[in-house]
Amino acid sequence: MLITKPAYFTRALASFGLAAISLLPAPTLASATPDPQALSDTVRVLASDAFGGRAPGTAYEAKTIAYLVERFEALGLTPGGENGDWTQKIVLNHTQLQQNPQIQFQQDAQSQRLAQGQDLEISTVLATDAINIDAAPIVFVGYGANAPERDWDDFGDIDLTGKVAVFLVNDPDFEALSSDAVAGRFGGKRMTYYGRWTYKFEEAARRGALAALVIHETAGAGYGWQVAASSPGENYAIALAKHAPQPLSLQGWLHLDAAKDLFRQAGRRFETEKRLAQSSDFKAFELQGVTFNTAISVNHEQIQSSNVLALLPGTSQKAEYLMVSSHWDAYGQGAPDVQGRTVRPGANDDALGTAGVIELARILAAGPPLARSIIFAVWTAEESGLLGSTAYAQNPLFPIEQTALNLTLDILQTAGPARDVILVGEGQSDLEGDLARAAARQGRVVTPENLPENGLFFRADHFSMARAGVPVLLLMGIAGGADLVTGGRAAGDQWIKDYIGNCYHQTCDVWDPNWDLRGAAQDIELFQMILQDLGNSTRWPQWQDGSEFKAIREQSQVTRTDSGSLP
Repeated sequence: MLITKPAYFTRALASFGLAAISLLPAPTLASATPDPQALSDTVRVLASDAFGGRAPGTAYEAKTIAYLVERFEALGLTPGGENGDWTQKIVLNHTQLQQNPQIQFQQDAQSQRLAQGQDLEISTVLATDAINIDAAPIVFVGYGANAPERDWDDFGDIDLTGKVAVFLVNDPDFEALSSDAVAGRFGGKRMTYYGRWTYKFEEAARRGALAALVIHETAGAGYGWQVAASSPGENYAIALAKHAPQPLSLQGWLHLDAAKDLFRQAGRRFETEKRLAQSSDFKAFELQGVTFNTAISVNHEQIQSSNVLALLPGTSQKAEYLMVSSHWDAYGQGAPDVQGRTVRPGANDDALGTAGVIELARILAAGPPLARSIIFAVWTAEESGLLGSTAYAQNPLFPIEQTALNLTLDILQTAGPARDVILVGEGQSDLEGDLARAAARQGRVVTPENLPENGLFFRADHFSMARAGVPVLLLMGIAGGADLVTGGRAAGDQWIKDYIGNCYHQTCDVWDPNWDLRGAAQDIELFQMILQDLGNSTRWPQWQDGSEFKAIREQSQVTRTDSGSLP
């Protein structure tokens, strides 16, 4: 049953014994630009222990949703959810494997026991009571890319039905030398979608595999093992996902040391086989003499989660939409750290991005009316695989063909003003020109991401909208060190090293009163300028030639033209 806002809000707060006023940040002077103090105040609330790490499907979700609704309503926005409400309901399957499951690689009478969270991190999206895999053959599929446009196929004629697929992380040319034949066949240092673990799991499922393991290497993954193994055995999936293949029974990461042991058991050397996989001549093969075995019980439940959507209606072009978004979820609670903390509060990821969306709503709602409408979307279950935004893209509440753009805020740097802004996914759409023009108005320049190997273009919620054809921009502070006013590029690089190396998805991603959020406010203001400019425009942003999303958008343009929406 849908609950109206006042009841929803009151009920959620009452369950925690808190008054509504305690959740609202202290009032700040109204400003026409993003306010660093207002950003900090919002993060302080959302990342507090009282919000318990904002895991989907928990009581802390209800509290988070109530808080967001209260903030949007106080700004005078209109509900943008289902049936006149503020939310879009998303049904998720939540699964958790038993603790200390029996998992092993078997070689004749010898077995290699694998410890969850240490040797591998596996989970399932199947709503089942148990998963039993007995003596499944193991297939090394190299990078697992099937890319006919690049004349590349790692699979050949091998049949993965009933087998376990083992993948290398990233793309075949990620570590290539300039003299190597593979150099430039994919994205080089810039990860393509073929390099993402999501693609690898999707491809394994399409080919009938029982399970898929991606060998973890920090450089290729873009983060350390502590991030990959941060939620051992837990997963979420959209319960009624459209056009989804039969999912894998198990999926996850294999620690590099365990992978080397696996190859050694099969009479092969990992380093040698990895090098051979960087050739277009490579074809997948079974690791002879070694099988995968497990018997795992599964706790599963179906939960209802929610996206939050608020609308600022336009005037003369109110049926044309601009969207700005973030995600409200974090990683909930996990094992105690050395200080005994269990809450993973997600202060920067992505309470700060959500604070940015709220600031944009405040500024735009208080300013002159725009011709186009603006959707403020705060997604659920991003950390579980972009699930909230994916569910919206599959079942949009506002027509995709009438949505001109999506701007996403997900992790912003907290080290002060910068001379530049980092562009994620260079060469995708003409929104990059809008970003450059907005930056110039601030006296800043645009710098392409200098960590393209991390594949950030595929790791945030804007990607769900891109796959639906909507032109997108992402601001993400970990895409490359900003040229900070204090300390330059070296200081920006150090900020990323410290955050990713220590606190990304961990208990120490906490609100800090010493953050310098002037740089974050700068970046949010860039989106403000783009929204204000395009909010009074008849222009429809376009994908650039060569973008994989261009054809999808061109079809939606036909729809817009037919409907008379375009001049």
